Amino acid sequence: MSTESQAGKIERRVTAGLRGASWNPALLPETMRSRVMPLATEDGAQIVGCLHARGGETTAIVIMHPRELLLTHYMVPHLVAAGYACWVQGARSVGNDIRLEHETALLDLAAGLAFLREAGFARIVLLGNSGGAALFAFYIQQSEATGTQRIARSPGGRPTGLAEAHLPRVDGLIGLAPHPGQGKLLQNLIDPSVTDEDDAMSVDPALDPFSPANGFEPPPGGARYTADFVARYRAAQAERVARIDARARGLIQARLEERKLIKSGQGGDPRRAAFGGVFQVWRTNADLRCYDLSLDPSDRHWGTVWGADPYASNLGSIGFARVCTPESWLSTWSGLSSNASFERCGPAIHQPTLIIGYSGDNTVFGTELDAIFASVAAPDKRRHSVRGNHHGQPLEPDERPGQEIAATLIRDWLEERFR
Repeated sequence: MSTESQAGKIERRVTAGLRGASWNPALLPETMRSRVMPLATEDGAQIVGCLHARGGETTAIVIMHPRELLLTHYMVPHLVAAGYACWVQGARSVGNDIRLEHETALLDLAAGLAFLREAGFARIVLLGNSGGAALFAFYIQQSEATGTQRIARSPGGRPTGLAEAHLPRVDGLIGLAPHPGQGKLLQNLIDPSVTDEDDAMSVDPALDPFSPANGFEPPPGGARYTADFVARYRAAQAERVARIDARARGLIQARLEERKLIKSGQGGDPRRAAFGGVFQVWRTNADLRCYDLSLDPSDRHWGTVWGADPYASNLGSIGFARVCTPESWLSTWSGLSSNASFERCGPAIHQPTLIIGYSGDNTVFGTELDAIFASVAAPDKRRHSVRGNHHGQPLEPDERPGQEIAATLIRDWLEERFR
């Protein structure tokens, strides 16, 4: 029976660490220590965070994503080696769109920031990767407001408790491959050819992005959509989001009406009063730019962040917003209703801001990075483009990883402002 050599095991672990947004374990400083901290939020939720540090740091870099626990994010080794502590914040709704409301996620982040201030860190800089960037923009907007200026109710109508919440202020923002917000992202991704939300196979041929009649073609040719089709497609995407918004609000309203009837003694069905209305949203990965590379041109490869099979990425069981409550849809995934976007929150950002985009990203595109950068009100703001895919991985064999280049840009920017 053959056994794997120790070198082979190390190589396998290192290679595994290069996938996605995970760190390369070979880059971890020998003196780095990681401490997991359970925390309670102001509304009583139990969450967790992890502090990666060598000891003695005065500046903490915070990494958080509303849907994922980025415990081994690829920037951690670079930043800790450069003399910064890294706090990786967990949300109460990791991997669970059913519960995710961005207004609530702000309380999760606030608990971690309060811990860091109490631990003695003089400066806190938020590093938002992908969807974490818009969450941080939303947090900054709310932390800079006070009392009744803060959002009182979520898009689904829940009281947020933000007016009374302690939201510690932060000192800077880094957006790494940031997208405009999960709702804005999904509005660009959602397949508008769906004609029946309860039938994943329903399709309007005139809007089908994968129909040759509309310009679709797989590689090596690639799709070529006309300007007229793109305009109709974008308008229909907004219309589908609006229809799902109406469905979500209708489910909430029906539940509230039953509760009113019960409370007033006029009858009402307790089952309907309790019904949460969880629903599925199919075909949420069909941005035309992923298949027609002449649209918003960049260094990206054909396909989506989920892969090169358009049908699997659009109809697979794993996908953006696949299962939602009415509240989570409206707060997180609706490009029309969500509060968490740079479009809404960028004007409130006055802290020094660094935006880094990857030139081969097939999730975030150049025009969106332009809009994100323009939305930020900070007089001290800087932007860079680095060659790589959405996770900063090389676009071609033997190419230097974009992660390394981005890490150098971040370290230099931090050194100028927060050392």
